[in-house]
Amino acid sequence: MSILHRASFTVSAALLEQLPPPTTAEVCFVGRSNSGKSSAINVLTNQRRLAFSSKTPGRTRLINLFGIPDPIEPGAHLGFLVDLPGYGYASVARQEKEDWADTLGGYLRTRTSLAGVVMLIDIRRGVTDLDKRMADWIAPTGIPVLALLTKADKLPYGQRLKAVAAVQKELAEIGALNTVPFSATERIGLDTATAQIENWISPKVVP
Repeated sequence: MSILHRASFTVSAALLEQLPPPTTAEVCFVGRSNSGKSSAINVLTNQRRLAFSSKTPGRTRLINLFGIPDPIEPGAHLGFLVDLPGYGYASVARQEKEDWADTLGGYLRTRTSLAGVVMLIDIRRGVTDLDKRMADWIAPTGIPVLALLTKADKLPYGQRLKAVAAVQKELAEIGALNTVPFSATERIGLDTATAQIENWISPKVVP
């Protein structure tokens, strides 16, 4: 069983200063509203409703941490999956958008326990201006990124490959970038994504 399957809700925070102090590895999930972020977290953790998606895009404004328990030390965590607020919502005020952008950017730039970023991009939309802005925040940090091209089941195999190449070109400023076609419903790319995230949380020792 994947260690991700043991994830459980730990804490929510509206502001960075409300987060618990950084301790062990964190893997954060970022993406536009409607990119399939909640569905991806749920299928990766093999749970139906661990992450909630709001019916109104942009309504979920909290940073949610899901802890993965340490099997050796009771009460401790191997790491955390971190669900960051979605971006790209058109129905909220500009100031609110900027506040959320500051929160997202602040987390990516200053969270010392951040081990990897899972960036969700709708494979049919490709990289948007907001995705590029997110990449601009991530690139200087050197933190590795797993780009999941969600809803890959909507495209035939050949078009998926073209989409992967296009995203890699668009996000070239992110040096450590792995791009994977992904579908929560058809479980496309699930094993690859799981292995990457597990290794960020609990790195394999290679002799």
